[in-house]
Amino acid sequence: MKIIRVLDKEFRPYISSSEIAERISAIADELNSKLEGKKPLFLCILNGAFMFAADLLRQISVPAEISFIKVASYDGTESTGRIAETIGLDKDIEGRTVVIVEDIIDSGLTMKYLLERLNAKHPEKIYVTALFSKPCNMKADIQIDYCAFRIPDKFIIGYGLDYDGYGRNYPDVYAIE
Repeated sequence: MKIIRVLDKEFRPYISSSEIAERISAIADELNSKLEGKKPLFLCILNGAFMFAADLLRQISVPAEISFIKVASYDGTESTGRIAETIGLDKDIEGRTVVIVEDIIDSGLTMKYLLERLNAKHPEKIYVTALFSKPCNMKADIQIDYCAFRIPDKFIIGYGLDYDGYGRNYPDVYAIE
């Protein structure tokens, strides 16, 4: 891996695709055990979690569905604190087990908002699964049930994460220089 340039910023190698694959496999194993007999709905948060969701779902062995919603709170490299829901939930989740698949949980405010909205629809259980979390930035009291990587306050791209829409296509993850 080498330093890459995306728009006006440089990013250095941070986490390899092989490390990501290992952690996703471990999470899938745990979920397969936990979800036995549940027929869960995996809820992928677009845009960033699409790669994580695809790789995770390929390893889920229990009967499952997937759906997508889109919420946004970033502008450039900063979280705005404002949450916009641009694509909403199209499935009935009452009495269902839901597994939220998120790319990164930074302040936790978007996840708190989402959990409040979903809990109002009376699911049986909600599991929060994140590829990355930044515990040092957490402003909301939320439980992350499965997290592949806990990282410091670094702006990262690759493996679905972007900088102003660019950089999602890299299989590895890079941190801003």
